[in-house]
Amino acid sequence: MSITVRFFASLSEELGFDQKTLDRKTVAHKFPLTIEDVWREVAHRPPPENLLCALNHEYADFKQHLEDGDEVAFFPPVNGG
Repeated sequence: MSITVRFFASLSEELGFDQKTLDRKTVAHKFPLTIEDVWREVAHRPPPENLLCALNHEYADFKQHLEDGDEVAFFPPVNGG
């Protein structure tokens, strides 16, 4: 299994990278794997309440199950007017 994880805006600055790839060795202990599992694996903490996520370029829920080859993106909410 391989999952591409992308981080945008202040998240990439905060974490120190804008992309990670998780493979079966990294997440073998967590099946079925969810978007929240991916966040916790990479960020080492629970997701903030206002964090947005997408699965394969569409907004998604943190409880969404992932499959091999999926791309998950995390980004802070957009502010402005």
